[in-house]
Amino acid sequence: MSAGIDGPDFVALQVRDVEAAAEFFEKHLGLTRNSASPPGAVVFDTKPCPFAVRPPLPGTDLDTGRPGLGVALWFSTPDAQVLHDQLSAAGIAILTPVTASPFGPMFSFTGPEGYVLTAHGG
Repeated sequence: MSAGIDGPDFVALQVRDVEAAAEFFEKHLGLTRNSASPPGAVVFDTKPCPFAVRPPLPGTDLDTGRPGLGVALWFSTPDAQVLHDQLSAAGIAILTPVTASPFGPMFSFTGPEGYVLTAHGG
């Protein structure tokens, strides 16, 4: 008998400043903290899969200036253009304009500690 996986079940960004990253996701993206967060990390009430920010695991190098390089992290939103405009007005670095994609309108922006994040939908 062999075992496989069903797909991602939990996603976490490793950051130096957990509280600042958590505040970014709350203030700018509207996420809500889950009261069951483990010590030192913040888990958000996201569906279909939990999302968190946590301290780096041993051996993680966040000093490259490009954390998460090679990973594409997408978030769904009811309206990509409205979110784009809100983030832009808040001074968040927008990396790509809103463009059509197979998943609806999408754009990329800089998240906490330099992570590149993409939002789509609407």
